[in-house]
Amino acid sequence: MEFKHLPVLLEECLDALDIKEDGIYVDCTLGGAGHSLEILKRLSPKGRLIGIDQDEDALKAAREKIKEYNNVTYVHDNFHNIDAILEKLEIDKVDGILMDLGVSSYQLDTTERGFSYMRDAKLDMRMDRTQSLSAFEVVNSYSEQELGDILRNYGEEKFSKRIANFIVDRRAEKSIDTTLQLVNVIDAAIPAKYKRDGGHPAKRTFQGIRIEVNGELRILNSAIENGIHRLKSGGRMAVITFHSLEDRIVKNAFKELQDPCKCPKELPMCVCGKTPIVKLISRKPIRATEEELEINVRSRSAKLRVAEKI
Repeated sequence: MEFKHLPVLLEECLDALDIKEDGIYVDCTLGGAGHSLEILKRLSPKGRLIGIDQDEDALKAAREKIKEYNNVTYVHDNFHNIDAILEKLEIDKVDGILMDLGVSSYQLDTTERGFSYMRDAKLDMRMDRTQSLSAFEVVNSYSEQELGDILRNYGEEKFSKRIANFIVDRRAEKSIDTTLQLVNVIDAAIPAKYKRDGGHPAKRTFQGIRIEVNGELRILNSAIENGIHRLKSGGRMAVITFHSLEDRIVKNAFKELQDPCKCPKELPMCVCGKTPIVKLISRKPIRATEEELEINVRSRSAKLRVAEKI
């Protein structure tokens, strides 16, 4: 399958990064290189792009899409390791960092990757297919308590305990091997009256399991902090999120970096000596325009937050 991926909030990201033609930019989630291609168009030959992705299919597709540019460095890794990646490349500071979080359209649409609850495939959901933990292990070996916690905390699923119970009961008879087998278990667990609205009944469970498999939320806080540390003064970080859990982490991380003072409010002045590290470019998240919503349904839940290194 061709790696098709419409870059979300493209113009807003380009504006947010305030691209300098000789600058160094990091795309932490290279994907189909939709954002990166437009960044490269704005760079001179002296500029440089570091494209990171843990999905080898994405890196292969990106290499093809932006093959005419020779100022790109491709890195197969998780952007959580941005500090070590830049250290290895002997790059001290960069001008901008972009993170487009979540699962790509390509990953959802490639049946055998096992991300979609609409297509039957082996349970997988690994963004990095070299890692050992997959959705199959989570569904078939995690305890009922662990499953319930994942579905509640990562999927924000109100029937988390009941679904976890149904999964454990079903797998006691026979392992749950495929996406549609799991969908059937979830469908049986959720009472009929709650399935009439709110989207597909398996959506939240699949989100929770995917986040667990790929450690998406565990890494985000430190990735933001390490990335900001690597920005030049005036450099910017732009982060696109697609659900409230991610957005809350980004919002709080930026807030902490903007106001790191821990002094009691009753003190007349700061005595801890911690000064702001970033300033927020927009207090509220930037959302897709009506025009973009019409051509890209995935942009509906997208939120862009931007911080500038002081």
